[in-house]
Amino acid sequence: MTDVLDVRAVRKARRAELGTFLKSRRAKISPDDVGLPPGPRRRTPGLRREEVAQLSGIGVTWYTWLEQGRQINVSVQVLEAVARTLALDDAERSHLYRLADVPTVPSPHSSTALPAEMQTILDHLAPLPAAVLSARYDVLAFNESYAALCPGFLAGERNVARRVFLTPPCCNTYRSGRDDLRRMVAYLRSAYAKNLDDPSWQEFIEEMCSESADFAALWARNDVAVPSNRIKQIRHLAIGELEMFITSMSLPVVAGAWVQIYTPTDETQWAQLRLLLAMSPEEQREPWDEHRRLYHQVPAAV
Repeated sequence: MTDVLDVRAVRKARRAELGTFLKSRRAKISPDDVGLPPGPRRRTPGLRREEVAQLSGIGVTWYTWLEQGRQINVSVQVLEAVARTLALDDAERSHLYRLADVPTVPSPHSSTALPAEMQTILDHLAPLPAAVLSARYDVLAFNESYAALCPGFLAGERNVARRVFLTPPCCNTYRSGRDDLRRMVAYLRSAYAKNLDDPSWQEFIEEMCSESADFAALWARNDVAVPSNRIKQIRHLAIGELEMFITSMSLPVVAGAWVQIYTPTDETQWAQLRLLLAMSPEEQREPWDEHRRLYHQVPAAV
């Protein structure tokens, strides 16, 4: 019973916050901004409730109830109309949906362009390997330490999920157990739910399911998760295996993006990382190229 009362209290607080938010947004818009005549003297700045309702194509009473925080059902179409009338930006629009208890926030397909200073930040994290990943595990940026530690993730389409699931175990950068793979797919499932209107996501998932039976089986479980900090075994043919902490941090400037930073777990692992970074790029790459030539009859990776 306490849980029920707590949920009701949260919803009531959220609706009250919704009313306050809507009032503050309409106060920022003048009649002239939306092509309305100034009309008689106004007691408060901005649009009146009836004007917001009129411009949004909804009833005045209904909109008044919304601002009063009443427990009414709100549709996506109505919220979109109100958002357009109030000229809400992406952050404000998402906030509106959350306060209205509407779980699905339609969002424009975001750019994967990173701010210029992001590369500088990654470079200054050296000698720690670090990279920026998209919600779909695309490698968006990385430093030289990451390139030395995880060369397999930077070949071809530069997508970690593809490389983990579609690369033979002997050539895989990650030594992944079943739980590691399950977590990766569960994170993709969570991110996929936020991008259902993006055809490229559908194509990506269909491709992964068709090319990897393991991925398809894990996808069918419908597990969900978020990126977490974990210890990973990193395979590198030039020096053997390294045990690394992987610290994950979200990067709100690009929707769904996050930063991965690799830290050796002890001094022995630090020594291994320093040994790797002291090698030339050719020395780092040669064992991988030799392995592919001997066991897979493929030319060296570019």
